[in-house]
Amino acid sequence: MTKIEILKAMLTRDETNALTWYLLGLEYAEMGERNEALHAFTQALTLGDEEIRHMIVKEGNPYQQESPLKKAIEDTDFFLAYESVPMLLTQRGQSDEEGTSEATKQRPMTLADIGGMTTIKDEVQQKIVQPFVTPGAAGIFRKKGYGDSVLLYGPPGCGKNTLAKAIAGECEAHFLPLSLADSLSPYQGVDEEQIKDLFARARAQKPTLLFLDELDALSNNRGKASSLLLRRVTDQLLWEMDQIKCSPEKMLIVAATSMPWDVDPSCHRRFDKQIFVGPPDLEAREAIFRQKLSGRPSEPLNFAQLAAWTSFYSAADIEYVVELATEQVLHDLLTQGIERPIQMSDLRESIAATRSTTVEWLRTMKSYLKYADQEGLYKEAESYLLHQNRL
Repeated sequence: MTKIEILKAMLTRDETNALTWYLLGLEYAEMGERNEALHAFTQALTLGDEEIRHMIVKEGNPYQQESPLKKAIEDTDFFLAYESVPMLLTQRGQSDEEGTSEATKQRPMTLADIGGMTTIKDEVQQKIVQPFVTPGAAGIFRKKGYGDSVLLYGPPGCGKNTLAKAIAGECEAHFLPLSLADSLSPYQGVDEEQIKDLFARARAQKPTLLFLDELDALSNNRGKASSLLLRRVTDQLLWEMDQIKCSPEKMLIVAATSMPWDVDPSCHRRFDKQIFVGPPDLEAREAIFRQKLSGRPSEPLNFAQLAAWTSFYSAADIEYVVELATEQVLHDLLTQGIERPIQMSDLRESIAATRSTTVEWLRTMKSYLKYADQEGLYKEAESYLLHQNRL
């Protein structure tokens, strides 16, 4: 394997490792891969601490012998003189409120932290949170509270994981995540005992929200697994879920999938409720832009206009737009010595260079609803699509 391949493999395990991003940037720079190097250095600066920043500044511009950046560093105390650069390099997604105090940083996420998406949040409150926090009242109306299981489905990058964390915060429950795609891989060496240990940990720290990500991996592995080991692991996981549903455990199982058509009906029957998490609405997109740009130097921005330009964009799509705009600012800084904030023009060009990743998913779901959803499992998605004339 080449150095770049090794570094990429390391990032698949921990994409927040700033040092690895820095080393990857150096490798790309030596190869003359300008765009890849700039992206890697941007990630390193965004995720890194002062030491990483110092290393990148010391390196200067890897593309020129005497770069504008090196000259700026020699002439001035660069990071003190250019106050906006440290702001640009703050951690991704960190908001002003998050940096105010340790107590704020440690506060669990709640639904109030999610901008827009009012309909989904109201549905979550009614279907999940209230029955869990007031199981006695729910019992009067024959609604389960403890031991419930909920399936979140929708396009990738639209906040299913974030919503699950917010549900845990609302329920004042420990958040215990499990990626099924990783856990059911034959290369991970997972066995039935590890699944048992996971659920034992969940029971030991009640109340707990057990989050099963990528539920479609469960069904795919169950139907296509060639090894007895994978089938045993899958069966053990399903058995553990059944035990929680049959007991008054103060636990909540929330699963997520971006490929609901790959989840077989037998797996669907294990979930009491399901919620469609579609692309962020206009208000949510505006809130996401504010969050992703918070802490980064920018001119006064029209967030409502940015939201209007990004119909059907997922949260991940918007984050990518912001990263592209940030890379353009960093590119001008490194190659031309131009010190400037992020501008509307940067974001407009980034939006023009990208597209929504949810449209293809929505069209696939539309076809599935028309030809294959004989059981009517996805009524919420069908209702959403009926109001989208552009699809």
